[in-house]
Amino acid sequence: MKQDVMPKVSLIGAGPGSKDLITVRGLGVLKTADVILYDALVSEELLAEVSPTIPKIYVGKRCSQHSFTQDDINILIVENAYRYGHVVRLKGGDPFVFGRAHEEIEYVESFGIPVTVVPGISSALAVPSSQGIPMTRRGVSSSFWVMTATKRDGSFSDDLKYASQSSTTMVILMGVRKLEAIVQEVSKYRGSYTPIALIQNGTKKNESCTISTLQGMQEASLDIDKTKPGIIVIGNVVAEHPSFFEEEVQRVLHSAL
Repeated sequence: MKQDVMPKVSLIGAGPGSKDLITVRGLGVLKTADVILYDALVSEELLAEVSPTIPKIYVGKRCSQHSFTQDDINILIVENAYRYGHVVRLKGGDPFVFGRAHEEIEYVESFGIPVTVVPGISSALAVPSSQGIPMTRRGVSSSFWVMTATKRDGSFSDDLKYASQSSTTMVILMGVRKLEAIVQEVSKYRGSYTPIALIQNGTKKNESCTISTLQGMQEASLDIDKTKPGIIVIGNVVAEHPSFFEEEVQRVLHSAL
């Protein structure tokens, strides 16, 4: 451990992707780090805001290729806190939205190390908003439901079925690789012309957005790079996207030729 420095941990939400969507508080605390452990969705541009002399350790998980297990990450946080002092655990979005933050906090605090949490802007809200898709709109949708596509064993979450049976806006994280299966499942309960959006690399310079209907997404999904992270939004609010009706008209005309 560094002399005269007590170990401590700051758990910071980095926001949805773009480096300038971290909170002011988050950026301020990030710049006081002695070491940073960061996830896959944290941008290199944000890390560049910190002195190059500060150690930065990648502990991300992407596409089932885990560089570290969650237990490994927990241990690394504690080890680096004793070695360097102030550990910043930097997570994409908000740490408490499918970020397993509570597991890390419990482990770190079991060693008597204090943990401070700085909330982040969740991608579940910010990414659709960046495309002009509201979560709610009077007369269209009065609620939204944020969920993951599958459970730990790979099967669909019951929440996917229950949300599909309602009129809520569905926001599905970590579901790009199962896009076709998700569309098929939701189509059991919602009409084939229900609007759907897939937003990839949200809020970054290479952000892309595929707008369609449940029926049209089956074909559109063939051209999607499923190795890129993305957020799926399903519901009538997707029709608020500036290009929704233009895309649908073009699709209908094309299918008629």
